[in-house]
Amino acid sequence: MIPVETDGFRFEFSDAIEAFVFDEADSTKPKFHGVPMKGVDIVAEFEDAYVYVEIKDYDDEFAAAYDVNDGSTGDALKERQKAFKWLKNYLKYKYRDSYLYRHAEDKTDKPIHYICLMTFDNALNSKFTKALKQELPIGRKSQRWTKSLATSCQVLNVERWNQNFPKWPVSIITG
Repeated sequence: MIPVETDGFRFEFSDAIEAFVFDEADSTKPKFHGVPMKGVDIVAEFEDAYVYVEIKDYDDEFAAAYDVNDGSTGDALKERQKAFKWLKNYLKYKYRDSYLYRHAEDKTDKPIHYICLMTFDNALNSKFTKALKQELPIGRKSQRWTKSLATSCQVLNVERWNQNFPKWPVSIITG
């Protein structure tokens, strides 16, 4: 088992070859990138795939700003749609920059799965999943490409993460 702690969460990757904080901010650590691109929070390598993990921990009040399904109309709905689009794009570019980093490291030789751990309710997480799948694009490739950029994408909260990935439990670090 490889434990990884970051952003107030602890992940345990029981069957990983390697797992580490990918967006390392400490320049003295070996996983520090040193170039001005975005990076996902965690990369885990498995025998047959890589998993990129991005974490966004928002309290309920802040999360409501992204909820385009709450029944708002007019200017309030426009503001929520704008916020939703901003966060969706942020998550998309975190993945794409991470892919470029890993490509430069010659570490895109296996299927890549993108998982966002976000503290939203399941309905909003599903909406983000659908939007990201369209824009990355997931499982699709240009006719000129030899492989797709990502094999899968999911946006989950802690409860759903632990249901879907019992071999990789996540917990909130308290204290």
